[in-house]
Amino acid sequence: MVTIYDVAKRADVSPKTVSRVLNGDAPVGAKTRAAVETAIADLGYRPSNAARMMRSSRSGLIGLITGAISRGHDGQPRGLPDLFIVQAIQRIVAEAGMTLMIADTGGRAGRVPDLVATFAQHRVEGLLYVADHHQKVDLPDTDGVPLVLANCFDGAGRPAILPDDRAGQRALVERLIAAGHRRIAYLTLPDGLVATGLRQQGYRAALEAAGIGYDPALVTPGFADRGGGEVSILTGGLDRLLALPAPPSVICCGNDELAMRVYGILRARGMKVPEQISIAGYDDYRVISETLYPPLTTVDLNYRGLGEAAARRLLALIRGETGPEDPELISGPVRWRASVRSH
Repeated sequence: MVTIYDVAKRADVSPKTVSRVLNGDAPVGAKTRAAVETAIADLGYRPSNAARMMRSSRSGLIGLITGAISRGHDGQPRGLPDLFIVQAIQRIVAEAGMTLMIADTGGRAGRVPDLVATFAQHRVEGLLYVADHHQKVDLPDTDGVPLVLANCFDGAGRPAILPDDRAGQRALVERLIAAGHRRIAYLTLPDGLVATGLRQQGYRAALEAAGIGYDPALVTPGFADRGGGEVSILTGGLDRLLALPAPPSVICCGNDELAMRVYGILRARGMKVPEQISIAGYDDYRVISETLYPPLTTVDLNYRGLGEAAARRLLALIRGETGPEDPELISGPVRWRASVRSH
């Protein structure tokens, strides 16, 4: 099916310009209009009736697609990060006097096209897609309905709001260095995650800026993909780190859940945090970070900031305003707590 993005690519213009030509709701230069109309004719593009109806009147509705609700059905906290994003979106949308309609994928990516179509039938003025972690997604054409991605990005260059994973890890390591640490280990998340590569870049950048050589022996996997092997990977990684001739004085963990597991393993071995070794996490999932003893030093991934920025970006698109360059990166502060001691 030919989409508005195909037309934009053929005419060498933005999707918004194609939408303006189709809707006749904003001025477009004669040469640009001719290029778009030629591309439409060449490709045989046909806008849907649902999209035309939506553009003819204001509904005051915004659609949101997520998996946050279904991911918590087993009582585990895995759906909470994107739920925080959704809550922030809801607040900003309500302040704008609009209504947020939420649809959950039920863990099935194949439902997304049907959900997009359903929202179009309800004449939503804009769409948001919220992912549970920083990732690349493949979403269907929305037929001219503005779409903003939160915690994810796609190959079509749609507006995306992303966590600044590189800057977050760099800020944490810089704080650890300022506290006197030089042997800084890193238990990583799975290699397939976008955040893993970005955070390792931040880790290395902080070391380099401080004149500390990168030691690959200090970086080891801490997580496997869900489905098995996590305990052996983590214990094996800790064994290797602690057996080094010059062991680390602090261990950075890929997230707070991993840090919690490290606390447990170390305590089972009779090691005290932070007296014998310091621990830091990532996310600032406060059910973990503030209830561990000692409380966990970590990076606030700023899920609520992601949601607020995504909602504001979509509202601006609905008003026909341009936004910042994509993707827009959102950072959060380092939360310094008692799990790290100065050297």
